[in-house]
Amino acid sequence: MASRISFSPGHVALVKEEVAAPSGRGVLVTGASGLLGRAVLAEFQKGGWRAVGTAYSRARGSLLRCDLLDEEAVRSLLNQHTPDVIVHCAAERRPDVVERHPEAAENLNVHATGALAKEAAAAGVVFLYISTDYVFDGRRPPYGEDDAPNPLNQYGRSKLAGERETFRQCPGAVVLRVPILYGEVESVAESAVTVLWPGVQQGAAESCVLDHCQQRFPTYTGDVAAVCRNIAERSLQDASVQGIFHFSSKEQMTKYQMAVAMATAFNLPSTHLIPLTEAPPGVSRPQNAQLDCSRLQLMGLGVEPRPFSDTITSCLWPFLPDKRWRQTVFH
Repeated sequence: MASRISFSPGHVALVKEEVAAPSGRGVLVTGASGLLGRAVLAEFQKGGWRAVGTAYSRARGSLLRCDLLDEEAVRSLLNQHTPDVIVHCAAERRPDVVERHPEAAENLNVHATGALAKEAAAAGVVFLYISTDYVFDGRRPPYGEDDAPNPLNQYGRSKLAGERETFRQCPGAVVLRVPILYGEVESVAESAVTVLWPGVQQGAAESCVLDHCQQRFPTYTGDVAAVCRNIAERSLQDASVQGIFHFSSKEQMTKYQMAVAMATAFNLPSTHLIPLTEAPPGVSRPQNAQLDCSRLQLMGLGVEPRPFSDTITSCLWPFLPDKRWRQTVFH
């Protein structure tokens, strides 16, 4: 195998790609530099797929640089790599950012999604779109796939519009709705779960007030990635695998409870963590958007979610001052 750098029409740049003869099933993962995209790409690679990941502002290593808003670039990418499946993880997923920059979020979450779904349909490629529990208002959980969406904020509205554009352009597509995610991060700010870690670590010197009102179901990206591979592998054999699916962890936690669980996992004090029982200010979020995952389970496509206390330690130990902690706990 040899590394090379090449450029193709439509501003698709290949950075240090390992060149090998294509073989087996192929998958294209968008947003592969992001929190979920990295886990999805690694899961397909582990499964022996011919896996290609795209990114844009953070494209590096073997990732392909592609502007998903450039339809010619997308078409060129698919023609070059001929995937059997596309897993579309790329999105603006930060509700506060979406509120401040609605047009940019609409372009990525809706228009780019529609263009990619259209190309997938034309090429006969399985299209899997990652959506969110924020399409629901959180007033009457748990929510099944057929329950009427009613998003409370612009992020939820843009992802719901992305779902509808997906099915308009590619009627046989799959939409997978997931809740708040965490996983191996490049910085703790990358996930709305791991971002709580600095407050946990500061100890009794300073109190840390955290939301103890909105109910969430923090879900590990490695588990979501395994579900994506299950769906992809089955969909290539069974055309009935289409439509909307839900996947979520089973542990219900507020942000305050997540922080306490982190402190407990690392044997740190938690008395400085203060629960806030009133709805926090800012962008409206659903009170409890618990997802009913029974359709996924009935079709044998789900996985058993790993416990929060186990997975959060594997995500956060690199951010401990004393890296020797890992040797004493994992060995």
